[in-house]
Amino acid sequence: MKSYSDPNFPGVSEDITGIVLAGGLSRRMGGVDKGLQLLRGRPMIAGVLERLAPQVSEIIINANQNLEQYRAFGRPVVSDEIGGFAGPLAGLHAGFKAARHAYVVTVPCDSPFLPVDLVARLFAAMEERGADLAVAKTGDQPHPVFSLCRRSLLPHLTEFLQGGGRKVDRWYASLKVVEVRFDDEAEAFSNINTPDELKSFETSP
Repeated sequence: MKSYSDPNFPGVSEDITGIVLAGGLSRRMGGVDKGLQLLRGRPMIAGVLERLAPQVSEIIINANQNLEQYRAFGRPVVSDEIGGFAGPLAGLHAGFKAARHAYVVTVPCDSPFLPVDLVARLFAAMEERGADLAVAKTGDQPHPVFSLCRRSLLPHLTEFLQGGGRKVDRWYASLKVVEVRFDDEAEAFSNINTPDELKSFETSP
């Protein structure tokens, strides 16, 4: 994997596709599309794209509604092949199929403060352990939608989904996974799920 370091955004790679997961129903946000909700004057997904873009060579947005609004961010938009808003694995599957690179990193659309060294640290741990997938963890809490995996897992994921599997943890259990500690950047994994949380981040310093 060819990569280089930038003093502000380390770990940029020519071989990694980023997938922003924006395909859910956002029930706790009242059914509105979380990625498009304004935080400090701009859609939440804008902050996600800004932080992720320097770490990868392409970004794909996974969305199942408001497709034209997401396309306005200048990135390819793919929808789940599996109907019924089947969850993040369905979004990963759609992203896998559209990705042009050997590695894929996923992030949610509602975490606009994600670490600028996320990809570099996940990749280093995955390669060191010879893992299939690396997932971020803070304290005792893994963050399964902040993960880096090999695109060669596509057939395995497809078989899992075709067999009715939907749970992220269950699919991860069938792989060699390394958990990567980000306790020094725990606040970077803050996600915004409700109108009250959005309001609190709007007024926080």
